[in-house]
This record gives sequence, C-alpha cells and structure tokens, in this order.
Amino acid sequence: MKTELFIPCFIDQLFPDTAFNTVKVLEKAGCTVEYNPEQTCCGQPAFNAGFWDEAKVVGRKFLDGFSEDSVIITPSASCTGMVKNYYNDLFTNTVVHNKCRTIQGNIYELSDFLVNILQFDYFGAELEGRAVYHDSCAALRECKIKEEPRQLLSKVLGLELVELPQNDTCCGFGGTFAVKFDAISSAMAQQKVENALSVDAEYIISTDASCLLHLQSYIDKNNLPIKTIHLADVLAHGWGNV
Repeated sequence: MKTELFIPCFIDQLFPDTAFNTVKVLEKAGCTVEYNPEQTCCGQPAFNAGFWDEAKVVGRKFLDGFSEDSVIITPSASCTGMVKNYYNDLFTNTVVHNKCRTIQGNIYELSDFLVNILQFDYFGAELEGRAVYHDSCAALRECKIKEEPRQLLSKVLGLELVELPQNDTCCGFGGTFAVKFDAISSAMAQQKVENALSVDAEYIISTDASCLLHLQSYIDKNNLPIKTIHLADVLAHGWGNV
C-alpha cells in the first residue's frame, strides 16, 4: 500500500529515531512510504493556545503538503485527533473544504492503521521487561484508540504488559497547560509515574511523544528506575534498530 508519512514537529525535533522506526515498521508491514521533507506542523500548538488565524496558516500548509490519493500515517494520536476533529473549525466552508474532508478521512494514527486497516500486528519485535501502556487523552478520547496498541504490544517477545492504575487520567502535559500550570502539571506526571512504579513497570509506552517527554522529564529529575518509550520504537526493537 502506498502511504505518506507525517512526522509531527515534536518527533522531528526531539525524537528522530521514532520517525525512522515508524518507516521501518510500515515497510515491514508491506507499505511503500513517501515523505515530503517540506512538511512542518499540523497547527495544534497555535490552535490550542487560541491563535486560530495562525493555526489556519499552518494547517493550510499541512493540507497542501499531502495528496488526496494516499493514506497518511503518523506516529501521533494527538496530531491525528487535531486533523480529524479540529480542522472542521478551521476549514469548513473554505476553498479547501473538500480537500480537508478527504484528508481527514485518509489520516491514521500508526497503531490504528496497522491493526484495523492492514490487519498486521506481528513484527518480530523483542523487548525484555515489564511495561504499562499509557492511553493519551488524544488517543483515547479523540481517536477512540484503546485496544490497538495493546494488541500490537501483546505480540512483542519478552514483554509483559500490565494495566496502569487510573489509566484514563491525563499525564499532565496538555501542551501550553504544562507551562501555564506547571505545579499541577508536575503533580499529574508524578501521579502517572508513581502508578506505573506501583505495578513494578520498567517501561511506560504510549503513542504520543509529547506525553512521553513530559513523563520522562519527571523521571529524569527524580532519578526513578523506569523509562518511557514510543510504540513505534518498541515495534522496531530487536530487529529494526541500527
């Protein structure tokens, strides 16, 4: 299947290995992957901060950067949710109304695409350890993704997946929320990490790099014996890493 890859700005700037592992995973699943190096951001940071005019400019660049003939895959439920749900606020009844609707129907978060479209869930990945999966707010509430990542992780050799207590609560990042309300944000990260440690987890896995960055920052600051890792990195572990 021909796919186009959208790499969120978070991953592009801070976690490039996750982007490369996403390509490896898609190719192993039989996809031809195309990447437009001129892509930038979906516009979510500006949109969430209330700068809708600026978000529309960035969102228009996003729409112009992808064709209407391919499925678009991204290793981010947050960006997927932005395009699928909130582009309606930016582009309904505009000159790009029809293209926006087409692309909204063509974009998928990685685990959703692998499990529900390709029906491919085994990659030969290996990761020894005990892990919890963190449902990001965007994945769970905006994209209705819950079982797909767990199905993929259940096929990873050596990985013991246990349920995270109070898993439906936010990690505390929330974009600019973490800046405006840093004390609350940090306390929420603390709760999430402590819940993971309470079940002796060695890893926290998620579909959203922004959540993982927030949690890893708390982990590093407090020298805790746990590590965050993106789903794409897990699926490429043991065979796809160079």
